[in-house]
Amino acid sequence: MERMESFRMTGMRKMDLSLERIKRAAQEMDPVFRDSPQFFDEELCQALGKRVLVKVETANPLRSFKGRGAGFFVGGLEAKKHLVCASAGNFGQAMAHAGRSRGMKVDVFAAEDANPMKVKRMESFGARVVLRGASFDEAKEAAKEFAAQGSDRLFIEDGDEPAIAEGAGTIGMELMKEGKFDAVVVPVGDGALITGIGLWVKEFAPQSKLIGVCPSGAPAMLDSWKAGRALSTAKAETIADGISVRVPVASSVERLVALVDDIVLVDDVEMVDAMRFAVKTLGIVLEPAGAAGLAAIRKGAVAGERLATILTGGNIRPEMLHELLAES
Repeated sequence: MERMESFRMTGMRKMDLSLERIKRAAQEMDPVFRDSPQFFDEELCQALGKRVLVKVETANPLRSFKGRGAGFFVGGLEAKKHLVCASAGNFGQAMAHAGRSRGMKVDVFAAEDANPMKVKRMESFGARVVLRGASFDEAKEAAKEFAAQGSDRLFIEDGDEPAIAEGAGTIGMELMKEGKFDAVVVPVGDGALITGIGLWVKEFAPQSKLIGVCPSGAPAMLDSWKAGRALSTAKAETIADGISVRVPVASSVERLVALVDDIVLVDDVEMVDAMRFAVKTLGIVLEPAGAAGLAAIRKGAVAGERLATILTGGNIRPEMLHELLAES
């Protein structure tokens, strides 16, 4: 644990994530999310010209990694609450799944142009989905206002809650079973995934670089990481709704600064090409955010001969799914 002290104090505040709580999350996690497939695919590795381990977070009821953190957070609540959040879809599914398992009501606010497949899936897990506003940020403000109207209502912000990042950090535990990597490549949305993984990797494989990937059309997390503080952008324009961030969460940026070695950008075309690549080599359908790590590796943005990346989600828009399968 002593090695953690070197980056617990970042000049901003004490690191608020815990290795012990990541261990506890792994023990308490719903088994359906634990030990997701991770492997080296020979065709993929040959095409990339290096050894790249893929960790598949789409083979569960939510088709994303979000169930790990949501379940750990909701499981730690002392009393039954009416849960309220904003989501592009995957986090909303996870909150609905976790809330239903504990008998809690869940309201998810999403933008009016939200992926209809994700909306349908959130509702299938029992959430009430409210479409409000032209963007995620407008939906989030509506969610906050709604939560403030009832004493039993609890607003949950994905990137802010330490337990959500710690639940996601169990992915780091599982990755390390395959040995050390030159770099671990992680798509960056609100930052919970990469910071949870990063805490574990920096403790048990400090020589491994932690590389984040953002869309070039939504670089707010990159800009914030460089500046050392949360910086908003005027707009976020990308097909990767799962990692489209315009207004970063300050606490998440602080963790990002403490843990992440570099952040690279990929554009929409590169993510779509990586989605096609995943279908052809792995037989796996990914949404754009889920393919961002592969996109960064394919474009040569990540150094190293032994890499790992997380295939974070597979809740693709229906029209994009049809195009993807038609071309494969």
